[in-house]
Amino acid sequence: MTEDHYFSADPAAPFTREAFEVEAWGHCFDLVSGSGVFSRGHLDHATAVLFRELEPPVQGQFLDLGCGYGAIGLAIARAVPLATVTAVDVNERALLLANENARAMGLDSRFVAALPAQIPSDMTFDEIWSNPPIRIGKAALHELLLLWLPRLRPDGRAIMVVGKFLGADSLQRWLGEQGWPTTRLASVKGFRVLETRRG
Repeated sequence: MTEDHYFSADPAAPFTREAFEVEAWGHCFDLVSGSGVFSRGHLDHATAVLFRELEPPVQGQFLDLGCGYGAIGLAIARAVPLATVTAVDVNERALLLANENARAMGLDSRFVAALPAQIPSDMTFDEIWSNPPIRIGKAALHELLLLWLPRLRPDGRAIMVVGKFLGADSLQRWLGEQGWPTTRLASVKGFRVLETRRG
């Protein structure tokens, strides 16, 4: 039997839903997670750090990269009335939950979760927010970032939260070497919050 990962396209684990409450940027809301999806039943520590350490963005078109059940993108949509959020993931169960959560929160007019191939190739974003899927491996992560970072608009930025012991500092250096200057906005509880801009 092969081990299932949250980044599997179609997890084999029996699908059970689990609801929990999230607090982000002064808003409390319920999200439903599920088996076979990252951080089932609770907000993961990295995303919690992101919400605590940064102010919400102001307005614009956002990409939630590796969205899972939608925690980051839905928090942005809830806190930022002038935000529209596109969320992407390869896990179809996660996409189902993210879109269900958006409908339950009344945000489905400004939030949609889809497979990467379903995003129009000419679509660009003011900001990318992500708790990136580090565990897919360095090569796959680099490929993922080099695919999506060019979708940033000229003055755009990417915000990522990455575990210090999962390679945050080496990722920051690598991004700079690729022409994507990256600065550390916060460092807390073993996590780095990184901001990447166009070179």
